[in-house]
Amino acid sequence: MRTAAFIALIPTLSCAQVDQGPRNADFNPAFENQTRAPALPDTPVAVSTFAEGLANPWGIAALPDGTFLVTERSGTLRRISADGALSDPIGGVPQVDAKQQGGLLDVAIAPDFVDSSVLYLTYAKGVEGGTVTAAARAVLDGDKLTDVKDIFVQDPPADTYAHYGSRVVPTPDGKVFITTGEHFTENNRQLAQDINTTYGKTIRLNADGSVPQDNPFVGRDGVDGIWSYGHRNVQGATLGPDGTLWTMEHGPAGGDELNHPQAGLNYGWPVISYGVNYDGSPVGSGKSAMEGMEQPVYYWDPVIAPGGMAFYDGDYADWQGDLLIAGLNPGSLTRLRLDGNRVAGEERLLQDVGRIRDVEVLNDGDLLILIDADPGQVLRVNIGG
Repeated sequence: MRTAAFIALIPTLSCAQVDQGPRNADFNPAFENQTRAPALPDTPVAVSTFAEGLANPWGIAALPDGTFLVTERSGTLRRISADGALSDPIGGVPQVDAKQQGGLLDVAIAPDFVDSSVLYLTYAKGVEGGTVTAAARAVLDGDKLTDVKDIFVQDPPADTYAHYGSRVVPTPDGKVFITTGEHFTENNRQLAQDINTTYGKTIRLNADGSVPQDNPFVGRDGVDGIWSYGHRNVQGATLGPDGTLWTMEHGPAGGDELNHPQAGLNYGWPVISYGVNYDGSPVGSGKSAMEGMEQPVYYWDPVIAPGGMAFYDGDYADWQGDLLIAGLNPGSLTRLRLDGNRVAGEERLLQDVGRIRDVEVLNDGDLLILIDADPGQVLRVNIGG
């Protein structure tokens, strides 16, 4: 049920450089504003509760009728009405492996949803030998899903319930990007460099799960569905204004990365990183750069623990084209001003509302953000206060 309670009104301030806190590592950035960019003027925002009573909400998608789909990590998909009321669970959701970081994860609708009612889910799937990241295509028929079909099932199975990645991004040309993680352990993390597995990769498929013939590894060694590799745990993904993929991935202690993944390229994990291991030891080579491996567009040390992300295309003129990134630790919404493929400025917002798992830009320019807790919430954010 919607609550009109006013939570915050943040005044406009400015400073020379965004305050990120003490570093974990002593790497120098490869180019100007690759980290700790100039602080953007603070934006006044008003926050209210939109929906309550959710259990670890993970992904949200706006429907054309003004309602929303939201996933709960325990395995439930719900509809939220335009006034914030929660539906009963939607039937037909695949069985999920809801252990530790696993469960029902992202949700996105197809570009032709008005005609097809097609949506996509990502989830942790229990299989013989362990657990994997999976993506399913389904049709939303009232209060149930029909024609549910896995279009991606990771291989080989993992023995840990962590680092699933798991964003799904349909594209207007009938393709689907799926992000994965490398399942965390020392042995598993090495597979991010192995193009014969889908650990630590971005995946690009056709809507039916078949492989586009223009993918970079078609006809070569490697998994045909791989788009890019050398990623750690990609939990944010969206299309930019030009229709290309942008991603956010978790680093270890330091080294969260914003990337603009290009076909067939290697993004370095676990050979290079701008972070260090949790015990303070070097990652891989102990270097932050190496020939043949791509640099992140931007990185954070210390981390923001990224969730979902979205480019702002609402009515607030000062934010047009800016990138919004959900953050879990210490909890925040980060706004980046881009100048081409470089970051020109950063703002931290909503640092006192909890673990922000996903962000959705509404047609009226407001935002919905998911608070990952049990019980969790969906908050509505009015830009400009």
